[in-house]
Amino acid sequence: VDRARPGSKHHVITEGGGIPTAFSLTGGNVNDVTQLLPLVEAIPPVRGKRGRPRRRPDALYADRAYDSAQHRDELRAKGIDPQNAERGTGHGSGLGVIRWVVERTIAWYHGMRRLRIRWERRDDIH
Repeated sequence: VDRARPGSKHHVITEGGGIPTAFSLTGGNVNDVTQLLPLVEAIPPVRGKRGRPRRRPDALYADRAYDSAQHRDELRAKGIDPQNAERGTGHGSGLGVIRWVVERTIAWYHGMRRLRIRWERRDDIH
């Protein structure tokens, strides 16, 4: 996807088993880092122990596209430990052991041709 071709990006937050908890659809020319905080805010309450349900996860694993110092600080202020790969560092951080769950979910979405090609231009249909 580049400036010359129409396209879209699927931004997904999943739980540990790969079930999507928050989803966002943007144009192909939108920076990924701009979607991090809206995605975190879109996570529904997590059911757990009795009492007030947890609103946010304990940790967030993301790739380099979602990394910035400002966003890391904001996530820490919300009580989330950012475990994303930092920009400008070499590969081999070991996050692939955990990130494959999200990558599998996105690959599953793109396996559906209607989502990958995106014939419908409206977000509510897509």
